[in-house]
Amino acid sequence: MAEQEKGRDGLVAEIEKKITEAFEVFDRESNKTVDGREIGCIIRSLGCFPNEAEVQELLAKIEEPDGFVHLENFLRVMTEVLLDRRFQPIPEDVILHAFEALDENKCEYITKEDLVKHLTEEGEPFTQEEMEDMLAVALDPETNTLHYREYRTKLVVDETKTFPFNV
Repeated sequence: MAEQEKGRDGLVAEIEKKITEAFEVFDRESNKTVDGREIGCIIRSLGCFPNEAEVQELLAKIEEPDGFVHLENFLRVMTEVLLDRRFQPIPEDVILHAFEALDENKCEYITKEDLVKHLTEEGEPFTQEEMEDMLAVALDPETNTLHYREYRTKLVVDETKTFPFNV
């Protein structure tokens, strides 16, 4: 029992170290606070993949009235999230099914125009910056289309190699 507790303590220490390191990247003033708008990026840099509503739910627990998040509060919540293995990556078959749903003509590609329409007007819309970033890596430069069967492999995360799922 004591050995098991010691192992958990080591895991918690490792997780807290990773969380602190990720947080500090965004702590521009080095005062153990970050702008609440950075929380989604920090969470995703830790290998978690929450949707925007889930990010907002976490933010509601830790954000101060001034819009900032203190490391102490973030550490407490994120340690629990990582220990519970929440916000795991989306499986490859689900990604493929999502792209197939957008492919109305069943031609195994999506035009740039259709992709922009779907990702900026429906569901959880992409920002202009997110859209530009995705298009830069997703589109075939010759055809200006997204060949999603090939692209999906870039989106798949191997959990066995990704913190926190590999600890």
